[in-house]
Amino acid sequence: MKIDAVIFDLGGVLIDWNPSYVFDKMFEDEEQKKHFFENICTSDWNEKQDAGRPLKEATEELVIKHPEWKKYIEAYYGRWEEMLGGPIHGTVEIFKQIKESGKYKLYALTNWSAELFPIALERYDFLHWFDGRVVSGEEKTRKPFREFYQLILDRFQLNIEETLFIDDNARNAVAAEEMGLKTIIFKSPSQLKEELVKLGIL
Repeated sequence: MKIDAVIFDLGGVLIDWNPSYVFDKMFEDEEQKKHFFENICTSDWNEKQDAGRPLKEATEELVIKHPEWKKYIEAYYGRWEEMLGGPIHGTVEIFKQIKESGKYKLYALTNWSAELFPIALERYDFLHWFDGRVVSGEEKTRKPFREFYQLILDRFQLNIEETLFIDDNARNAVAAEEMGLKTIIFKSPSQLKEELVKLGIL
């Protein structure tokens, strides 16, 4: 199989991001924390900000609905930088190896708020190694919507049959595969390395 381009997801693949880094300190009760993520600051709610909704608007809307959770809701984006655990070093090393081989074009396709992405850009040098990046919050759409994948293919004139997509979210990987992209569901740097060796990329 000929691969010319590799598209990386960022959060969970190259960057460790986890709200628990903040909320494990705020909640003493595990059930209360679970309720908060399942019913208040849900993944669906967060993804609306990834697709371009202003953080202030999203926060205020939830505080009006759930005033008793105000402190926690405001912490979600107020303490967002504390949710960044740092680079996933094993994957960054793999990324570096592929980059240094000079054989592949490298891109990022990420669900990320446009307001928050500049923080990551400033913090992580390797985000500047890509040949191109597409950020959901800037485009007002996100994974797993078909138009988001199509956008990166069109913008950088990528041949879908010669492009590999790596994402830790199975939903997003399946959506890419259904479009015709070769995909790897990321589980760990060692698993990714193994898959890339099989494909002859490493």
